[in-house]
This record gives sequence, structure tokens and C-alpha cells, in this order.
Amino acid sequence: MPLNKKQQERYARHLTLKEIGEEGQEKLLNSSVLIIGAGGLGSPAAFYLAAAGIGTIGLMDGDIVDLSNLQRQILHTTDSIGEEKVSSAKKRVNALDPNIELKPYPFRLTPENAPEILARYDFVIDATDNFESKFLIARTCHQANKAYSHAGIRQFYGQTMTVHPGKTACYSCVFHEEGIPAAATPSGPIGALPGVIGSIQAIEAIKYLLNIGIPLTNTLLTYDALAGEIRKVRVSKEEVCPVCGKEDKDKKDTRN
Repeated sequence: MPLNKKQQERYARHLTLKEIGEEGQEKLLNSSVLIIGAGGLGSPAAFYLAAAGIGTIGLMDGDIVDLSNLQRQILHTTDSIGEEKVSSAKKRVNALDPNIELKPYPFRLTPENAPEILARYDFVIDATDNFESKFLIARTCHQANKAYSHAGIRQFYGQTMTVHPGKTACYSCVFHEEGIPAAATPSGPIGALPGVIGSIQAIEAIKYLLNIGIPLTNTLLTYDALAGEIRKVRVSKEEVCPVCGKEDKDKKDTRN
């Protein structure tokens, strides 16, 4: 449907961009993004995607708001302490724009619930804070053929990359599950860092939905906040990747 008068006013700055315009904005309003994690990364990603007019946003997180979250998780306020993160986030997003449909999932992603939930969305944002979830997202997005944005943050450092399953390097191509250390004591991050990385994830989602620009595929973007440096590291798809690699068809059957 064509944009109404209020939508034209709300998205006026988007309409001036030739890469978006009215047709692109209508496409965003009809698009859907699943954000897994409603914390430091998920907060700016969800807020900016809602502001951009993504019509349906799924937000998954099984945690409740804690006072220590407020240093970096801008979806939540002091009044949200003790509340489910997805419930708190829904209030904030709908205060920004009541027409955005935010679907809360107050639980974690699992191999059992992933296929049904991922099937409903056009793009997935990995805003989780643990390796177990990140590898699960890589596997389930590959199985569901859903493009996704990975991101990670620690102390003053952040990184992000975009994955088009079966076509580009996936998370598991770059980070090998067997080499990941056990969960460590949290170290940071500085509060504004997830704002930088989560915002980039939101932009990557918009670029994918509109098929504009150059995605961060086969590229790990790293940000060093202390040095003020951004780097792009080229990565490649691994043939032996346990998630997206091809089986060795040349293996011979050694059985007699």
C-alpha cells in the first residue's frame, strides 16, 4: 500500500535517498527482522530498525532487566528492572512507533524452536553474548537459508559480519567451535560500544532487505574504540566448515 501522509512525514529523510525512496520505504514496512538478544547489541539494532520502519520485529531473550544492564542496554530504563527484557523492549519500541509490530519471545533460541520461528522472518540479527548461542544461530540460519548479521563485543573492541548462507563465509568458517574457550568472567564493554556495532547490524539488515550497497559478507569488520580504528578483514568460506562446508565426495569406502 502507498505511504499515508503521516508515514511520508515520519520517513521524510528516507524518501530523499534515491536508494530508498517511497518504494523502498514501503518494502521496509512489509519486511521482518528477528533479533536474538535484547541486550547491548539488540537494543540499538531494534531501536533503529523500528525507527527505520521495519514493519515486524521479533525480539528473543529469556532474561529480565537488571540494574547492571542499564550502562549499555538502551531499550531498558530504571523502571524496567525486574521486568522481562522483551516486555520492556516492546514498550520502548511502541513508544517510538505504535505501528511497529514487535513480537516478543521471552525464551532462548533452541534447535527445537528455531525452524518454526526463523521461517517467519526475512533477516536475523545475532545480538547474543555467548558462543553457544552464536554457533546455534549459525547452524539454524544455514538450515533455514536465512541471511544473518553476527556481532561480538568485549572491553573496547567489537566486530561484525554478514552471512548469506551457502554463498558466503559463515560464523563457523571464521570461528571454530572446538577452539572456543569456556565462558569467561564478563569484561566490559564500555557502554557506547554496542551502540556502534548494533547500529551497523541494523544498517546491514536494511541493506539486505532493500538489496542496496555492499554487504559485510566475506568481511569481518572490527572496531577498536580506544584507538578509534575500523578495519575490514577478508574472510573466506571453508570447504570443511562443519556448518556450511561440502562433504568430501572423494572419500573412498574402505570397507571390504
